[in-house]
Parts: sequence; structure tokens; C-alpha cells
Amino acid sequence: MSDCTHDCSSCGESCGERTAPQDLRAPANPLSHIGRVIAVVSGKGGVGKSTVTASLACAMAGLGKKAGVLDADITGPSIPTAFGIHEKAEGNELGIYPAVSAKGIEVMSLNLLMENETDPVIWRGPVIAGAVKQFWTDVVWGDLDYLFVDMPPGTGDVPLTVFQSLPVDGIIVVTSPQELVGMIVAKAVKMAELMKIPVLGLVENYSYFKCPGCGQEHAVFGESHLEQTAKELGLKVLARLPIDPAVAAACDSGKIEEFAPNYLEGVARALTE
Repeated sequence: MSDCTHDCSSCGESCGERTAPQDLRAPANPLSHIGRVIAVVSGKGGVGKSTVTASLACAMAGLGKKAGVLDADITGPSIPTAFGIHEKAEGNELGIYPAVSAKGIEVMSLNLLMENETDPVIWRGPVIAGAVKQFWTDVVWGDLDYLFVDMPPGTGDVPLTVFQSLPVDGIIVVTSPQELVGMIVAKAVKMAELMKIPVLGLVENYSYFKCPGCGQEHAVFGESHLEQTAKELGLKVLARLPIDPAVAAACDSGKIEEFAPNYLEGVARALTE
């Protein structure tokens, strides 16, 4: 229209420009050059999503790739602890610089900006989502082959912000054996599909416990329905991870990089292919 003000928020017309899809992705920091962005998601909390994220970054670094972790779980940041990082992030006029782990994995988390690690984050959703977006636009990631995004559980403000603002190449969904999880996984997958983000596959955590005495595998949390869920959703099963107290101990002590064998090395290799 000749009198168009280009302010679609106050216009009721259905012109071509208005209905055209908009690219809401935010530009990364000018000093950031990132090859692939992989988001690690879960439909519910407590399935070991952060452990999977940290282990994936370690596995990728073990393959000779430059890896980083963006901790988008603002109210429950645990990534720095897993890597034994407790110093504060620094910045200048160029942006904020991520902390670097002992073996070169770059990490950015709100815990690195808080005065005390145990201070609670009492923010409303839009503020939290804005902080996650800044971890992309304001952080100087440098040259990375893979940036893994540790997402908060569910399908709320932060996942929506990440899917809209970051150039996410694919997501990995972390789940557990409980039957109820199938429905929750479907919700996370459908959100990704609505946002047109490829789902790379499923990782089931706590699948079984291998007895150190007899060597038998025991389904502590019930029989897995992963294959059925994956078939119904048309997805790949990337890995089934055991219950291993040593993994939890490594995360708690900040030594996730030293833990071996890395159960997600096969998934990292699949991602590179």
C-alpha cells in the first residue's frame, strides 16, 4: 500500500510482506565462528541431560574437534561444576569471554557471572530468555567446530528463544526408561518439528545397571520402551547409557573430562559424519 508505515504490529492488512516468514535468528558475536550448533533437550528434568551434554563435548574434543558448551539452563546451571570451573568469566568492549576447561572446552554459564555460585536466579521468563540470547550474541566463542547447548527441560521460554534466535543445526533428546517419558519425549520432538529443527535422535539415560559381580544387566527403572518410542516418532536411537555411579562422581568432582570410557564417543563420531 502507498501509505504503508512498515509497522506490522499496528496493521490489519494481509499483504505479502506481512505474511512472509521472518528470520528471527540473532547474529553471533563478530569474533565467533561456529561450525555446528547442537541443542541437547529433554521433556522433563532429572534425566541426566547436563551430563549427556558435558560428555558429548568431551567426546567431541577427544576426536580432535574444538567444542564449547552454552549452559542455557539458567536457573539450574551445572555445567561449570562438571568441568571443575569456578572462576568468573571476563569481558571487555569486544564481549564476554567463556571460561576454558583443563582440556580446552569453552564454557559459558550464568554461574560464571554470579557473585556466588549458590545465589538463586529469581528472574521471570523473558529475562532468563534474554540472558540465553546474550550468551550467543555477546560471548566471544572464537573458532568452534561444535557448540552444544544444554537446554532447560520442557518447552517454555528458553527453548523457544534458542530455537528462534540461534542457528540450531539439530537437537538430541535425552530420555529415561519410564513409560510416561514416551509422551513427554513426543512433546519435545513436536516442538522441534514446529520450529523446523531437525531431531538427530534419542539418547536414553539410566537404561540399565550392570552388576560388577555377575556382569548381568538389570533394568532398575523398568523395561525400556525406547525402540518403540523411536519407531513411532521416526527417530534414531543414538545411545543407551548405563547407570554408572562413577559418572556422577566425576561430574560432582569436576572431572568429567577425565572419565573413561566416554559412553557417548559413538554419538560424537556419528555427528561428525
